[in-house]
Amino acid sequence: MLDRWGRWVHRRRRWVLAIAGAALVFAGVWGTGVFGALSSSGGFDTPGSESARAAQIAERDLGRDAADVVVLYQGSTTVDDPAYRASVEQALSALPPDKVTATSTYWSTRAPQFVSDDRRATYAVLELAGSGEAAKEESYRAIDGALTGVGGGLTAEVGGTVGTAAAIDDRVASDIVRAEAIAIPVLLVLLVLIFGGLVAATLPLLVGGLAILGSFTALHALTYATDVSSFAVNISTFLGLGLAIDYGLFVVSRFREELSRDGTSIEDAVATTMATAGRTVAVSGVTVAVSLSGLLLFDQQFLVSMGYGGIATVFVCMLGALTVLPALLAVLGPKVNALSVRRRGRGPSGRWWGRVARSVMRRPVVYATATVALLLALGAPFLRIEWGAIDATALPEGAEARSVAEALDTRFARNATGPIEAVVTGTSDRAAIDAYGDRLAALPGAADTEVTGAEGTTTRIALRFDADPYSGTARDLVAEVRDVPPPADAQVQVGGPTARIVDEVAGLGGTLPWLALLVGGATFVLLFLAFGSVVLPLKAIVMNTLSLAATFGAVVLIFQDGYLSGLLGFTATGSIAPAMPILMLVILFGISMDYEVFLLSRVREEYDLTGSNTAAVAAGVERTGAVITSAALLFIVVIGAFATSGITSIKMVGVGMAIAILLDATVVRGLLVPAVMRLMGRANWWAPGPLAKVYRRYGVREGAPSPVPEPEPAR
Repeated sequence: MLDRWGRWVHRRRRWVLAIAGAALVFAGVWGTGVFGALSSSGGFDTPGSESARAAQIAERDLGRDAADVVVLYQGSTTVDDPAYRASVEQALSALPPDKVTATSTYWSTRAPQFVSDDRRATYAVLELAGSGEAAKEESYRAIDGALTGVGGGLTAEVGGTVGTAAAIDDRVASDIVRAEAIAIPVLLVLLVLIFGGLVAATLPLLVGGLAILGSFTALHALTYATDVSSFAVNISTFLGLGLAIDYGLFVVSRFREELSRDGTSIEDAVATTMATAGRTVAVSGVTVAVSLSGLLLFDQQFLVSMGYGGIATVFVCMLGALTVLPALLAVLGPKVNALSVRRRGRGPSGRWWGRVARSVMRRPVVYATATVALLLALGAPFLRIEWGAIDATALPEGAEARSVAEALDTRFARNATGPIEAVVTGTSDRAAIDAYGDRLAALPGAADTEVTGAEGTTTRIALRFDADPYSGTARDLVAEVRDVPPPADAQVQVGGPTARIVDEVAGLGGTLPWLALLVGGATFVLLFLAFGSVVLPLKAIVMNTLSLAATFGAVVLIFQDGYLSGLLGFTATGSIAPAMPILMLVILFGISMDYEVFLLSRVREEYDLTGSNTAAVAAGVERTGAVITSAALLFIVVIGAFATSGITSIKMVGVGMAIAILLDATVVRGLLVPAVMRLMGRANWWAPGPLAKVYRRYGVREGAPSPVPEPEPAR
């Protein structure tokens, strides 16, 4: 089928390129408008959870009590100085009332948590106008410049939920520009070295540029249907650029190989390239998209928007690699080798992978045992992961919002702006509510409780505590608060930042089995249709699981425990946001299949020709090893550029994915997969009789259908 598609593109190559050019112009003009249409960097709450219900009830009955903006004031005198108070109140009174709906200060509440230990610092809590994250951020942008305007010798710094989100959004936008400025020149140099020519090297980059603008366009369109997190731009950019270059490398390499054969016309070369490398791209792209679709199973808007954006990005990459790229190759023909910087040849990489393949074939047990032991050892730290949240500590050290958060933690009552909140409904009995508050205050780890709002039969009680808000101790305290019996005839919903993390982890954990079922099942079906075996899909799932476990173990060592934090330029917080490993899981599972399909496609080609499993595996590794490692190197460059991000969560995704791809392209695909396939022998290609018939009828094969070999005992 894809060979016919290649011939169709060849015949209509100029029309294809004309349409692609028009689409590129549209994407450049309209697609880049996505930056003004994104929601904030939030979206981690779990709809329908107890913490979400607590927030909804409190806002409905008591009004919002959120620290949208926290302005930290510091001076040489104490807050008891009338001039200090006058300066702060004058600055706050100048803020437009249509943007700031409420302010709370030490002088308006007389709450001691508003004053630092030395009484030289205080903070004001501002509630912003707007019913959603985007509206509140718009209000914040309108007053941002005025927030630090204070006299009387005082200084002011801005933080809080919305202030932090805005700072993260700004950093995300600047990180993209810097990452692309780093990655693209390096990619061009590497592609020239890999292909040995400038023309061939620019083709994957052209597809990459098309993928980036296409992903921006897709995300912009999605903003009209749903909220899209600002993080989605980072993820879509490096995913689009990385996949496009991988696919471009596969397609261009195969086209040059086919064109070098005697008597092969340009049309035949394009057709064969689409039937082989194009098939790999199609199967890989669908697998990546299906893997990303697993994000749509979750309730968190952050993951859902990543799923939509990722799926759209993958299909843009596939479209570019299967239409625009073959059209360009059809136009160029032999000129694809123009502007050569060295003589073409297989080069040392192919010979080196040939030696590796033969060594693995001779000692498969040794290689399989050693690589599995290595991956399990790397994965062991994942067993002690601690969950946290993306907050101001995700910003670089010295960032204003982070400085405010650190000051609140070290100089003020702990968790003053983020206590555990118990929202009591169904009673107005003050004595019963006070008794309930006393029971909460008596819990181990609790510091004090305070009624922060009461209206009718709804009361909000804030419980402050000394532990880190995302520590296991704090999460245990949430569980204990939820176990305390409510007042008679009343109901209690427990919320606050710590409770949100507890609910987020529970919600994500409850959906993970369904994610595993979807991704594992879809991978099994797609690989079966591609190769006609029930063994290879199971093997691929196990290999990917080992690779992911090793990656997550390394992530825990680096980003939770802080190893290499100085080198990478971040501050370890001792925890990891739970949504980020899930995002990495679905992306990496799909990308791993990219290399798996490319390797197995070549192995299958050789097996159909020779009937020898050992020879086919060795030849497959030898012929694909250099391309896979080159593709991995290019992807690592793309991701590595994003690992320079000033946002710790983005840096974690970049570093983690770079580690995963390095392990996958070398240890897993180069050593473990061929060792296991050597041990399994012809059983690799086994399928039960009924499924073999399904494959013969519906399988996605290269070229003419070939018979499925009868199973033989593994040897």
